[in-house]
Amino acid sequence: MQKERSKRKALFEIQKDETEKAILVALKTRFISREVVDEHLAELKELARTAGAETVKIVIQERDGYDSAYYLGKGKVEEIALLVEELGVNLVIFDDDLTPVQVRNLENSINRKIVDRSGLILDIFASHARTMEAKTQVELAQLQYYLPRLTRAWTHLSKQYGGIGTKGPGETQIETDRRIIRTRISLLKDKLNEFEARRVTQTAGRKELTKVSLVGYTNAGKSTLFNLITNADVLTEDKLFATLDSTTRILQLGKNRSILLSDTVGFIRKLPHNLIASFRSTLGEVRDADIILHVVDMDHDFYEDHIKVVEETLKELKIEDKEILLVFNKVDKLRDNDRIDYIKTKYPNGVIISAGRGININRFNERLSEMVYREYSTEKVTFKASDSKSVAALHAFSEVLSTEYDEDKVAVEILIHRKNLDRLKALLTNYK
Repeated sequence: MQKERSKRKALFEIQKDETEKAILVALKTRFISREVVDEHLAELKELARTAGAETVKIVIQERDGYDSAYYLGKGKVEEIALLVEELGVNLVIFDDDLTPVQVRNLENSINRKIVDRSGLILDIFASHARTMEAKTQVELAQLQYYLPRLTRAWTHLSKQYGGIGTKGPGETQIETDRRIIRTRISLLKDKLNEFEARRVTQTAGRKELTKVSLVGYTNAGKSTLFNLITNADVLTEDKLFATLDSTTRILQLGKNRSILLSDTVGFIRKLPHNLIASFRSTLGEVRDADIILHVVDMDHDFYEDHIKVVEETLKELKIEDKEILLVFNKVDKLRDNDRIDYIKTKYPNGVIISAGRGININRFNERLSEMVYREYSTEKVTFKASDSKSVAALHAFSEVLSTEYDEDKVAVEILIHRKNLDRLKALLTNYK
């Protein structure tokens, strides 16, 4: 069993040396400002650090557009080829996605491992996946990503899956590898469908609770906030994508007023489409939510860009009709008081907090309760005074606000979640 797990692990992981030195590469066209390029590279450097690589050089080329064969100009590629020798670099990371042709040409010219932004993000996800579902989702995304990009740097699958049945007559090695990958992709999709069906069954009994999901740009502090208000122990780390697996807890806001609160994977610009697709079951927590808490790192210089990235990702997931509360986090780290005034003016419905220091959490809880309360309505029902069974049944799915007896009748005022109105209707129907 252990041997089989090792084979599967080798199937999709990028092979790494113990210590990797990297050159980061970006292209600045006339459509992108230098400030934006620098910000993207700063984020790429953080991604590289999270993946375990040390950035020793950053290369930026300015030109009108991308070269279809090499991404960069041929002269710049030759310059990088000299740099990797001079600096002892074994990894070159590009800030944009590369085509299979570009990867092949760059590897031939630079003679080093070439990784683009999506490949780097997928590698980080592979390192951080803990549960079987997360590992399955990441492997599927990686295989779909690498399928058209198999090059001479690929470790041939026949070395892991050798023997009878791994080679077809007349097939080249690359064709054999692709056939094995397609078979594996099909198996992984089936496995994810099983995970999703299991999740639907597990949450069926909780369908009458308000569902709240935390979303945000990676490293915005979602898990810190989640831990604070639920007393959970979700991993928090000052690295990108510390949390991959969604975690759900029941949070009590009042008598018979509980919510399901879920922490989910963080978003990032240029998030690989294959990753979004393979994480559909995990992100289903967001899709099924009644309320979304969008956590923003207000201390980040490009926090408004991060807001747009999250909004665009939600749109891509077809999540646009949810009630959303913007939660501006890390106010304790902010040194620019003008930004606080700006945020209060531009985002008047947002709330400013520090999850790490517990600043303004009472106000956050009030805002969350207000939003959850809108899911409830006040109803008044009447029973015979002798029908204690029906009155008692109300306590199971609503909050009884008052009880008034009038001769042989009892009038009960309740606070009830909209999802429980059918249960109330059934109770009244049976009563009649």
